[in-house]
Amino acid sequence: MKTLTEYLWFETKQRHELVRITDEVAALTKKSGIAEGMALVSAMHITAGVYVNDDEPGLFEDIWKWLEHLAPARPDYRHHQTGEDNGDAHLKSMLVHHQVIVPITKGRLDLGTWQHVFYAEFDGQRRKRVIVKIMGE
Repeated sequence: MKTLTEYLWFETKQRHELVRITDEVAALTKKSGIAEGMALVSAMHITAGVYVNDDEPGLFEDIWKWLEHLAPARPDYRHHQTGEDNGDAHLKSMLVHHQVIVPITKGRLDLGTWQHVFYAEFDGQRRKRVIVKIMGE
C-alpha cells in the first residue's frame, strides 16, 4: 500500500466560511499516483469541518441557516466561562463532522455528479489546516 500525506492551509476572511477544496484534493490524488484507494480529508481543528455536498449558493444559505438554528451564536454557553467565545463553533463542527473519506477509482476521486468536497470554517480568521491522506495501490 502506498500513501501520500499533505496539508491544506486556510486563513479565512470571515469567521464562518465554506471553502470548496475538491480541486486541491483531486490534485493531491493525481500527485500520489494511486489508482485504487481512498482519500481521507480531515480538519485538524475542533471548530472546523469537512463535508461532501453540492456546490450551490442557495444550499450554502440553507446550511448556514440550519446550523445556526441548531447551534446558534449566543453568549451563554458554558464554554465561554473559560474566556472563549466560540461555543457555537464547536457544536457546528460536531454537526458537520471533521472528516470524509472519498473513494479513488482509476486514479481519480470517485464523486457523484454534483458532489464536491468542502472545508467548513466556524471560527475563522486565523491559520488552520486540513490533512489529506491518500492511501491505496
